[in-house]
Amino acid sequence: MGYQVVIPAAGQGKRMRAGKNKLLLPLNGIPVLIHTLLVFEEDEDCDGIVLAIQPSDELEFSKLIKKYKINKVLSFASGGNERQDSVYNALQAVKSEGIVLVHDGARPFIHEETIHLVTAAAQKDGAAVVAVPVKDTIKKVHDKKIVETVERSSLWAVQTPQAFRISILLDAHHCAQREGFLGTDEASLVERIPYSITIVEGSYDNIKLTTPEDLYFADAIIRKRQSIGR
Repeated sequence: MGYQVVIPAAGQGKRMRAGKNKLLLPLNGIPVLIHTLLVFEEDEDCDGIVLAIQPSDELEFSKLIKKYKINKVLSFASGGNERQDSVYNALQAVKSEGIVLVHDGARPFIHEETIHLVTAAAQKDGAAVVAVPVKDTIKKVHDKKIVETVERSSLWAVQTPQAFRISILLDAHHCAQREGFLGTDEASLVERIPYSITIVEGSYDNIKLTTPEDLYFADAIIRKRQSIGR
């Protein structure tokens, strides 16, 4: 069940306070981006990868891709001012039919099994996202005062990959462009068409590396995987 994947990798990572693209930071001696790319490189169902990057990173990314023998990167796309712009630019480089996944470059712990599940769901239903049930009690707050406790059983924390028929995701982007809408993820664009999106339960290990503290959690996940041989 083949798919293509778009990986936005153009962020400046200001919250990581790294002074450079956070995807270049080492994780167990290997750059974060390479950890992520290797998951798709080793998946036989992946037909190709398009990276949305800042032009200033292209030389360094190219060297890393060559060094780690990543052969499925088809092309680089120009990163935009917003993630939404970067993903749209990258979509122009994918084939016009089939399933496309969008996956955060800073989520290096995605499992191949989860990729296959969300791809299959998108093949069947047209749109699917990986998510996990919310574990914490959620409060709605105004002016630092609790307004209400939100009923938790229906709440899910959405991750990536998010998978779509390419035509559906492009329609959603075009609609957002016409209406000047800026979403937080691809699903938020597709919801507005409107189009129903299927949830595929993922793993709490599939964290996004955003702040320096996340690197401690990442090291713990690596140690756990090494201990169980996965």
